[in-house]
Amino acid sequence: MNLREYIRDVPDFPKPGVLFKDITPLLTNPDAFAFAVAELSGHYLTSGVDAIAAAEARGFLFAAPMALQLRKPLIPLRKPGKLPYTTHSFKYDLEYGSAELHVHTDAIPAGSRVLLVDDVLATGGTMAAACRLVEHAGGIVVGCAFLMELAFLNGRAQLVGREVFSLITYT
Repeated sequence: MNLREYIRDVPDFPKPGVLFKDITPLLTNPDAFAFAVAELSGHYLTSGVDAIAAAEARGFLFAAPMALQLRKPLIPLRKPGKLPYTTHSFKYDLEYGSAELHVHTDAIPAGSRVLLVDDVLATGGTMAAACRLVEHAGGIVVGCAFLMELAFLNGRAQLVGREVFSLITYT
């Protein structure tokens, strides 16, 4: 299945000059969505993953069904104030400001092999922060999986030394 057929280009969103890659058509097609989740999961069947983690919000869309397929725990990485228990946190810089991710202090047992999942690899800042947060919490990052990668934004540079897997790459 050619998943590119289910990615819609939206010019000038969210601002003029940006060509946004909209995954909504893929999400609304059960066959394409199931295929994408199966392909992402299949890549990690024999990698010894102990858990799957994702930063909110679109990463949850792929991480949750992958966790079910791989029969692994799902670990949500959330914005400040969204998790009800004590948390580890990691602050990071974005192009225009900063952000912060949190994870429950009991979510990642020491030495757990964690797969991080998101919908898109763009500049890599959020995924790099997620990797650091997982490691701060005691986990080992096994890999970073994405539906699509915008290679022209060079997000892999933020993830040097980490396994990166993308189903679709735009150059």
